[in-house]
Amino acid sequence: MHKRAVHEVFTILPPHAIVGCFQGPIMSFFTAARPRTSSLPNETLVAIFDGLAPSVLGDIARVSRRFNAVAERMLYASISITDSLSASSPYPAKTLRCCRSMLSRPHLVEVIKRLQIRWQGDFRTLEPQDLVVACLQVGVAFRCLAFLEGLDIFLGPANRTVVPSQPIHAVERILQGCQFPYLRYCSLGAEWAKDVQPYTTILPAFLSLVPSLRQLKLSDNHAALILAPDALPSLSYFRGSPDTAAFLLPGRPVHHLALIGQDSDVNRENLPKIALTSVPLRSLDLSAMQVRPQLLRSISKYLPDIENLKVRLALRHTLHYSLSGSTLLAALSPALHDFHHLVSFDLSPTEINSIQQANFAEEATLCTEWLRACPTLRRIVFPSGTEWQLADDGTDWLVG
Repeated sequence: MHKRAVHEVFTILPPHAIVGCFQGPIMSFFTAARPRTSSLPNETLVAIFDGLAPSVLGDIARVSRRFNAVAERMLYASISITDSLSASSPYPAKTLRCCRSMLSRPHLVEVIKRLQIRWQGDFRTLEPQDLVVACLQVGVAFRCLAFLEGLDIFLGPANRTVVPSQPIHAVERILQGCQFPYLRYCSLGAEWAKDVQPYTTILPAFLSLVPSLRQLKLSDNHAALILAPDALPSLSYFRGSPDTAAFLLPGRPVHHLALIGQDSDVNRENLPKIALTSVPLRSLDLSAMQVRPQLLRSISKYLPDIENLKVRLALRHTLHYSLSGSTLLAALSPALHDFHHLVSFDLSPTEINSIQQANFAEEATLCTEWLRACPTLRRIVFPSGTEWQLADDGTDWLVG
């Protein structure tokens, strides 16, 4: 094909389409095209390389120094690592290898924006001291990541091993001494049991040094979390236990809340505190727990401004053998009556194996009944996964 024709084709194709054309022999293409691409600006190479698998980017980085400079920065911008731990492989080798690589490339520190680490394995086959040393080594690399914007750490069995001489949570071993002034998203946790090492004062100290944080997830903290009143001034989303939420939310602009644990953990002691956010709490996600209908009545009392509610109903606690699924769902009307701003009611996380799946006629009837109980409703998603939207004129429900 004539060179000018090739240029015209590449001009009209989006970068991802160009990449798709060469996904098989892509390395041969880039190697052969190296002399002709040397004059392209870095922004164009980034657009062409965008969407390629990390393994392909790694190969491209070996084509030339120019390609290496671009591909390497893209590889390090977003890092995701998963390590499987066992008696024969007790160390998180991939994580430690990545940390050594980061320390040996200080010129890439400002490039690393998102970092995800996942450890998994059976804690009964692991030596406690092995993971203690690994966490400390990871922490050395983390203290260099001053430009990090997103952090996701789940250390699996690392906190299930008891180290009496060093009472500190595994996640805190990594975060101690770290400062991420640009961090906007943070998810922390490890496997949890009643006898594991709880978080200490290191976690609150760390959170006090991330003023830009918008989203926070704590999967294994089920106790109080005491922060200074001016900490986390921009926090808008929190996912964690009700007791932690009761200490974290008051005075902060959280408008989206996702709770974990048991529905019995949500009670009259922590609900009033959860309601003390500096802005109205608009969205509540209860899909991570089995919820009994009576809890919805309590929530409507303390959180009256909820607009979006996602629930996983605990049908096994309330289902009588003589009731159909639609009859049980109709019993939710009194609870919905107490929500005065509810727009979206999502029941899709509810398991329907033990109940009769409702048909369209039954769901349409429920939509009409629930609208009478809660006139602000505009969207309903049933356990069947069917989504219903109220028509613009407010006279009929339509399948979305």
